[in-house]
Amino acid sequence: MPETSSYAKAVGAALRLLLTEDPRVFLAGEDIGIYGGAFGITDGLVQEFGEDRVRDTPISEEVIVGLGVGAAITGLRPVVEVQFFDFIVNAMDPLVNQAAKLHFMYGGHVDVPMVVRAAGGGGTGAAQHSQSLEAWFAHVPGLKVVLPATPQDAHDLLLASVLDPNPVVFVEHKLLYKTEGPFESRARIADTPARIGEAKVVRHGTDLTIAAYSIMTVKALEAAKRLADAGIDAEVVDLRTVRPLDIETVRGSVRKTGRLLVGHEAPTAVGVGAEVVAGVVESDALDYLLAPVRRVCGRDNPMPYAKELERATIPQVDDIERSAKELMNA
Repeated sequence: MPETSSYAKAVGAALRLLLTEDPRVFLAGEDIGIYGGAFGITDGLVQEFGEDRVRDTPISEEVIVGLGVGAAITGLRPVVEVQFFDFIVNAMDPLVNQAAKLHFMYGGHVDVPMVVRAAGGGGTGAAQHSQSLEAWFAHVPGLKVVLPATPQDAHDLLLASVLDPNPVVFVEHKLLYKTEGPFESRARIADTPARIGEAKVVRHGTDLTIAAYSIMTVKALEAAKRLADAGIDAEVVDLRTVRPLDIETVRGSVRKTGRLLVGHEAPTAVGVGAEVVAGVVESDALDYLLAPVRRVCGRDNPMPYAKELERATIPQVDDIERSAKELMNA
């Protein structure tokens, strides 16, 4: 029987395994050494592996990501941390113009095997520390974007990300860190069963499909429980990665249920949800739809600091439940 773990500890366990097994792996980021990181993810690692493998950096996201790019193209496998996803915008040049492009610019002769970890998402009362910017990076060819929802997926997909020969943006929602779930540690990095670009049906149903990722998958599962009490059998698809996007799993679910609801915390306009919808309606899955597709996503305004406004901006379980019921009556 698998044990249980918090999301934070599952990420930490993956980092420990990576450092233990692969001498090419090192960590770099703000306060990840003695302090153990802003969320305690790297606690104890500098004492175990030393300052050469767990490196504190200046407060400069451009330097952190640039360090990762340089190390990666010389044969190392850096896992660099941008403390908050919002501030990854300070590293757009090394990430978008260097990391994402070098493999292609050099005809496939250069790989950039680096992972950029970042804590994202709202719900903590911080207007400049709560954004969900994954759609920005999903739009960049050459980058992969991973947003796990469970401790097991966070562990396994982080291992898979380090195995990838080119750059991965790995986003951990801050409110997931303390969540608990079934967890089985891997003996070796290669034992991870997770594959970047594979969605997962985490609840089977027949009446409608809810496609989501990160914390919205957790909210979708809670909404599905409520819907079941109302006689509505919802299927929940956890996208897990948004670039590459496993649209075929969503299409397969829609062919079965005939209805689609897409949810994410990021703003609605030009978001991942729109890409999911396009991927469905551009295929034969369109012929199976019994009602118009709906999105339950963040409001199109900057993330507020005030608690009440923040809650109104971020889609909640109630919003998913209400939209699903409206979809069933459409």
